[in-house]
Amino acid sequence: MDGVSAAGVRAHARITARGDGRGGTALPVLDGEGPLAPRRTRASGAGARVVLVGAMSGPLGGDRFHVTARAEEGARLHVGSAAATLALPGQAGGEARYDVRLDVADGAELRWLPEQLISARGSDLRVTTRAELAAGARLVLREEQVLGRTGEEPGRLGSRLTVRVAGRTVLDQELACGPGAPGGWDGPAVLAGHRSAGQLVVVRPEFAGRSPAAAMLGECAALVPLAGPAVLVSAVAPDALGLRRLLDEALALLA
Repeated sequence: MDGVSAAGVRAHARITARGDGRGGTALPVLDGEGPLAPRRTRASGAGARVVLVGAMSGPLGGDRFHVTARAEEGARLHVGSAAATLALPGQAGGEARYDVRLDVADGAELRWLPEQLISARGSDLRVTTRAELAAGARLVLREEQVLGRTGEEPGRLGSRLTVRVAGRTVLDQELACGPGAPGGWDGPAVLAGHRSAGQLVVVRPEFAGRSPAAAMLGECAALVPLAGPAVLVSAVAPDALGLRRLLDEALALLA
């Protein structure tokens, strides 16, 4: 853990995967303390699998969490989390931050598939996820936001997702929900009364020549090709289980 101050916890987790020259994937960097504890778990095939274990509640108000994950040439890296992330108010108050930076080299693959982020009543969390990919990189990225626990109003949640391929921005989108967010976030043009929202981004070099066509995936999900070798699936659902089902179905379709 980088430290604890009156303003909250500061923590940084670092993950680096690298091809080991024998067809497998090594993890030369795997560190993090406190609320960000990465652990290697059993994986099949040539890839490496890492799980972020939440050793503390949070993020709480005033906390600053940062995760960096890098897949170098020849690496196959899968990163998940052991449980949902629960944003809570905390004693320090103020906005909490959770920043994720993903880097994927040419010929490498990163699957970023954490569990849901739950925005509890009274919390205030800003999440940023930025993925930088080389031209021949592969990425599967899933984000899921759940607004409030059962029967509970949500806290304030701001989320920004940016994906760049070969130095070109293919996706840069923001979502703000909860108290203090711009009006209309719960209206028919955004969440339409749903309490779970998610995104699935899939980047593959072969999409540059033949990307899947835009399509509705039922009433609450849509697949959109991006301006590059990537597609975006956006979905809303009444609850976390419904959202996961929609995104899993979309990933299976793309596979």
